[in-house]
Amino acid sequence: MGAVEDTEYALMDAVEDRMWWYRAMHARVLAALAPLPSGARVLDAGCGTGGFLAKLRTARPDMRLFGLDYAPGAAGRAAGKAGAQVVAGSVNVLPFRDAAFDALTSLDVLCHAAAEPGAALAEFRRVLRPGARLVLNLPAHDWLRSAHDVRVHNARRYERRDVFAMLGALGFAQAEVRHWNSLLLPLMVTQRKLLARRDGAASDVAEYPPWLDRSLHAVTRVESVLARAGLRFPAGGSLLATAIRA
Repeated sequence: MGAVEDTEYALMDAVEDRMWWYRAMHARVLAALAPLPSGARVLDAGCGTGGFLAKLRTARPDMRLFGLDYAPGAAGRAAGKAGAQVVAGSVNVLPFRDAAFDALTSLDVLCHAAAEPGAALAEFRRVLRPGARLVLNLPAHDWLRSAHDVRVHNARRYERRDVFAMLGALGFAQAEVRHWNSLLLPLMVTQRKLLARRDGAASDVAEYPPWLDRSLHAVTRVESVLARAGLRFPAGGSLLATAIRA
């Protein structure tokens, strides 16, 4: 497996500012970065076509934003979309100096076939200053592997305990790992394991009918309210992990 196909990047570019799943993920990551001070330097490692960087630019215009993606074409799209400094390169060998950033996000990247999780996390730690914040989003549960993962070249899905172990082994502290997209997990299982189980099925990144997109996003917002009230879900489609560079 190699890089994500141009068709998948095109789909991402077209829908990541409005598709329910991206909106839900971006809201969670923005909340995780809320404590950062004005002027903070933030790197999105594996930024794709720049959807999250664009959201962060709108929410926090006071921050200095940087991005990196393996595909030069995607990096160029991200730079234009987000008004950030974006370079082409690998998360396994980041082209940045030590302790350069106050926070680093990496959203559904360590699951990719081209990523080496241990090497990438070591690089994330290297470019973060002591006390800086790491935010990861990762696909959860290997038993959820499906045609979608094949399509976007996901080589691995993660369990919560494994993410804790990875972060601890690389010297990150104060790790917190939570499932999300939990209320919709039964629908996700139905879609991936029953309706779109053939190898050639398309990924889940798509333009949804407006009524369906609104309904799915509403469920994720209810889930967010429950999570803020203290409810912890034992399973979900994704994991959101935060940690501090010790």
